[in-house]
Amino acid sequence: MNLFVRLFKVLLLALWKRQPLGAMEESVLRFRVWPNDLDTNLHMNNGRYMTLLDLGRLDLLLRAGAFRVGWKKKWIPVLGAASVRFRRSLKLFDVFTMKTRLIGWDSTWIYLEQSLESQGRLVTLAYLKGMFTGPDGRVPIPELLLALGMDARESPELPEGLQRWLAGEETLYREFMARHPQAAPADS
Repeated sequence: MNLFVRLFKVLLLALWKRQPLGAMEESVLRFRVWPNDLDTNLHMNNGRYMTLLDLGRLDLLLRAGAFRVGWKKKWIPVLGAASVRFRRSLKLFDVFTMKTRLIGWDSTWIYLEQSLESQGRLVTLAYLKGMFTGPDGRVPIPELLLALGMDARESPELPEGLQRWLAGEETLYREFMARHPQAAPADS
């Protein structure tokens, strides 16, 4: 039930209370760790982090206008990959801040950075790649950015570590598919 309460809170605040954001601006949300967020070690469950990161992306999409554009064009956001680093535990009743921002793009993917901080210290850092799909398949990123009123010609330079992760992630995928060709998706 707690997840629905958080979802509705993010939706309501993004739609009626919080200021709109430019696509390159940062979304900032605050949460508290509740008993149903805990695992058997009595800290926030790893899966719960991923669910909460979804809410950060939702807030950014709503406030930057991407959700509205997507609704009109029947585009939906999908996640392609994520790298998450857990630095510290969040314990019962800890308050934490989540920051979400778009850091760049290429012709297929947009790249996001999300962080969770508590008491001024980094708890979790995530890098993600995502895209929008629509009735005709993948939405070209320049088309998405233009629909958001952005200049899509040139992405900010991606951090070197993110570039290395993306290359490694692609290599791991290709190696897996070479070992398991029967697992290839129909559109690969």
